[in-house]
Amino acid sequence: MATLLLALAAASTGLYAGFMLIFLTGIMPALARLDDAEFVTAMRRINEYVPRAVFLIVFLGVVAFPAAAFFVPVDGRTDTQRWLVLAGLVCAVLNHLVTIGGNIPLNTALAASESTGGTPAAVRAAFEKRWNGFHLIRTVLITAAFGLLIAGALA
Repeated sequence: MATLLLALAAASTGLYAGFMLIFLTGIMPALARLDDAEFVTAMRRINEYVPRAVFLIVFLGVVAFPAAAFFVPVDGRTDTQRWLVLAGLVCAVLNHLVTIGGNIPLNTALAASESTGGTPAAVRAAFEKRWNGFHLIRTVLITAAFGLLIAGALA
């Protein structure tokens, strides 16, 4: 059971880290080339579409599986393995705190701006740089979580 939990922790975290990395290195640079109105519209549609069942399962698994892998007692697990899994869990939780405290409020404000008005240039200026900054932090955190969980599995 403990091996399965650690495998699920690594798999969900790896999937999420890959998703974050693709956004960082591919999607956001591509969207940066759009004009203001196109950028704002594209981000609104992305933010409407992404939080669906498959994404939410992975999003929740990124914390739930490492937590379960850490708290389920395992005979023969070394202190190094426990610390690596714990460090991976901490990075995953910090990733979620950045998402919940930084990116989601910006996404909500972006969605609200559709009905409250504002020029596309002003909406983009209030969103893009801050969102990208938070996204960079959460990408680094979840990539670190993935590496730590893999190291914990291999230790």
